[in-house]
Amino acid sequence: MNRPAEASALAHSNIAFVKYWGNLVGDLRLPYNDSLSMNLSAAHTTTTVSFDPALASDHLSIDGNAHIGPALARVSRQLDLVRERAGIQTRASVASANSFPMGTGIASSASAFAALTLAACAAAGLSPSERELSCLARRGSGSAARSIPGGFVTWRAAAEDAESYAETVAPAEHWDLRDIVAIVSRQHKQLGSTGGHDAATRSPFFAARIAHSPDDYQAIHQALMDRDMARFGPAVEREAIALHAIAMTGDPPALYWSPETLALLHQVRAWRDAGLPVWFTLDAGPNVHLLCEARHADQLETELRRLDMVETYLHNRAAGPARLIQPDAPAAS
Repeated sequence: MNRPAEASALAHSNIAFVKYWGNLVGDLRLPYNDSLSMNLSAAHTTTTVSFDPALASDHLSIDGNAHIGPALARVSRQLDLVRERAGIQTRASVASANSFPMGTGIASSASAFAALTLAACAAAGLSPSERELSCLARRGSGSAARSIPGGFVTWRAAAEDAESYAETVAPAEHWDLRDIVAIVSRQHKQLGSTGGHDAATRSPFFAARIAHSPDDYQAIHQALMDRDMARFGPAVEREAIALHAIAMTGDPPALYWSPETLALLHQVRAWRDAGLPVWFTLDAGPNVHLLCEARHADQLETELRRLDMVETYLHNRAAGPARLIQPDAPAAS
């Protein structure tokens, strides 16, 4: 590689209906249980990777700001996996931009490492299959495995690296489900997901959750395939609360909810009591994902605009897979 080789990619974040929390093998980010998710149309990361022989070290910018320290080290480790496969040692410049606040429970690492991995592979001259790409993205961030395929996605738990990958179980058009993310805080969480995964396995309730996870997965998967919101919504809510119970009882405990988070969860129940069929889920952060069918989305947005606790919101449909793009290309779902 005697001159810069560059590629750009876009990947969507995802929301897990059945959660991933805790690693069976930490450095490989192998999960204890299968998970189920939806790619988010309004939450995406675009990343350009330029392998340049003139560089003495990797460089990283996120949303226009240069990053060093742990963030750069994590990106370099992921680039090393690509370099090893491509048989190169060339350093790279990485420029990444998000359409949503990072580090706040909207799975920014999922879209970031999916886009990084796809762009880096293309720039290095590699053409991995979707399954191989999912496994590779998983090494940077577990949930990034789910941001490689499109639509509604399952990520398979396995004890071997090559067997733990994500694949589409239903295309984006399967169900016009909406995920409206209510932003109540832009503050970066104190305990990141990597630390949270490690802490969770020390919860006294962790083993019970893992034992019950196959039944939860089957129930939520079937409701998704049947497009049955009356079964889907309550099951997804229970799964989210179980996840946060594990986080809160880990060692150290992870308290991702803010007062505004809890107030909004109570508000969701009040909306349901008043006849608006909406349910919630949360990832590792204070912001709340509100799930409803398309015909109720306008009413839900009207209700959200009345709440002082909600700074803004992101309205998502199910989105497509990670893909290569031209620089400055528009982000279609």
